[in-house]
Amino acid sequence: MKIRLLAVGGKMPAWVDDGVDTYRKRLPKDFSLDIEEVALGQRGKNADIARAREQEAERIRGKLRGNEHVVALEVHGHPWTTEQLAKQADGWRMQGQDVVLLVGGPDGLDPGLSAIAQQRWSLSPLTLPHPLVRIMLAEQLYRAWTLLVGHPYHR
Repeated sequence: MKIRLLAVGGKMPAWVDDGVDTYRKRLPKDFSLDIEEVALGQRGKNADIARAREQEAERIRGKLRGNEHVVALEVHGHPWTTEQLAKQADGWRMQGQDVVLLVGGPDGLDPGLSAIAQQRWSLSPLTLPHPLVRIMLAEQLYRAWTLLVGHPYHR
């Protein structure tokens, strides 16, 4: 199973890439994590936020492959413990599909895009900065994988 993160935003600072890579390198090929940037919708003074989210949604839709299990990361999604995430990941593997995780821009995901997701996941009820989301996500996926294979990392 391959996991792709489609994240709205720009290039991250080196410390974010280093943090994410720390965990990505530990994951096996059959549980890999790739991150793809999606350009922000046009914003500025008096910007139409709904239109910006629609632009982001169009760009994300253009990157969806159609055969992936879609999970939207949203503040109002379902919170999972690490153990629950491991069970979710095991279920994703059993489906035989790759997984795509969607992270919206500063104003969240377009509702139409959220509606096509098979699952909605909340990392936290807090609003998290995008750089930290990427690192937390990579670490939690690694932690879930270690639980599935009985690796002692989680203890």
